Amino acid sequence: MRLPRASGVLLHPTSLPGPFGAGDLGAQAHGFVDWLASAGQRLWQILPLGGVGPGNSPYMSTSAFAGNVLLIDLAELQSLGWLSPQDLAGAPQSDPRAIDFDALVPWRMARLQRAAAAFAGGGGAQHAALATDYAAFCVEHADWLDDYALFMALAAEHPLRGWADWPPTLALREARALAEAARRHAEVIALHKFCQWRFFRQWAALKRHANLCGVRIVGDTPIFIAHHSAEAWARPELFELDAAGRPTVVAGVPPDVFSATGQRWGNPLYRWSSHTRDGFAWWVQRVRRTFELVDLVRIDHFRGFAACWEIDAREPTAVHGRWVPAPGEALFDAIARALGPVPIIAEDLGVITPDVVALRRRCGFPGMRILQFAFGSGSANPYLPHNHEADSVVYTGTHDNDTTRGWWAKASPAERQHVHELLACDGTEIHWDLVRAAMASVADTAIVPMQDVLGLGSEARMNFPGQGEGWWRWRFTWDQVRPEHAARLAQLARLYRRDGTPLG
Repeated sequence: MRLPRASGVLLHPTSLPGPFGAGDLGAQAHGFVDWLASAGQRLWQILPLGGVGPGNSPYMSTSAFAGNVLLIDLAELQSLGWLSPQDLAGAPQSDPRAIDFDALVPWRMARLQRAAAAFAGGGGAQHAALATDYAAFCVEHADWLDDYALFMALAAEHPLRGWADWPPTLALREARALAEAARRHAEVIALHKFCQWRFFRQWAALKRHANLCGVRIVGDTPIFIAHHSAEAWARPELFELDAAGRPTVVAGVPPDVFSATGQRWGNPLYRWSSHTRDGFAWWVQRVRRTFELVDLVRIDHFRGFAACWEIDAREPTAVHGRWVPAPGEALFDAIARALGPVPIIAEDLGVITPDVVALRRRCGFPGMRILQFAFGSGSANPYLPHNHEADSVVYTGTHDNDTTRGWWAKASPAERQHVHELLACDGTEIHWDLVRAAMASVADTAIVPMQDVLGLGSEARMNFPGQGEGWWRWRFTWDQVRPEHAARLAQLARLYRRDGTPLG
């Protein structure tokens, strides 16, 4: 499915400024949409919206369907009468440009608990109407919400233990044990349902605002989910688990030039035979729910739909793995039959074999081109601007890359010389040089990380693949944003016809 020519900015909502320790879905998010529109940008790309997992990664969520409750706008909860001004005083603030998750999570969760209790007690001037809306939400999302809320309650009851290590009656979901747990944890279950209700309602309001401003949301769907997740617990037959619920094989990628031992991610692999038997119903549900939240979707690790790197769960690294086939076209045909053509971007980075390219082309999904990967290896490098295809998405870098200024500081002499020759620049504004190259590309879509718009160095890097701690913390502040940032983006969008101007 070809995307209209456009450009946008990559920024996860946690990286927004805000008064409560991290970005959320409130006024600052709406203001960022306004800023994007003023900068002539028509896309806002985000990272996965699910709850954060180990190391605060949004790619290891406890649910494929639930939203990140840390993004809930607490000011809205106050406006609805469920929190007082005193409740919102004393938010954890350290470096305004870095999130302190250790302080933030308990502080925010305590406020959400207070708000949920106030709502449950009938507080707030609009209680009757809101209670009706809450009930409707719970019915609409019952296909995942009930399992998720109970899973989260049980996870809190058994901290630091994966669900396979819970008492067997709970791990293996015996009906009587689940009913007793639901009765015992009714208050906590109500808290999690309340939080999801507010997350979804706040996100819907933000998306409406973005769309009214001419900005579409580009979401991100990880191919795999965490083993310690509501879906793996509730639907173990869909994953390669043993009778006790533990993974027999896990996901990762093989050794390459970046890692001698590869990457052992640890996610359970799908039992594709089970998915095939029911017509990929779980995947259809997942994609349908995703498109209720966003306008376009980037699917992470697309190559895993052609073949997955399977690692025995007992192996400590990814060295001793093997490629196993995945359903590929059959899966995406099932999604298309159920949902029609959907705008999907295939993350096709890394070592991509011809079968992956063929699958992406058959599905009609644009791939990705990263300018930081383009230089220093000759004119045939597929990431170089003159080798781009229209049906692709070009980035200066992604959330896994260093910022462009950080990359330039570490670039080899060969890379620097190639940049000088190809872009006819001296590198003093290397971030804008690459932004211009992305905008000028024939690729239908160009995305620029906010760090590159602001010209920030490695201190603003979002993630470092393979390092489990210390990342995902970057935030910007509005004092870093100058009028020329929006003006230059808007000029480039006009100059390279990414502002909606029709061809001809």
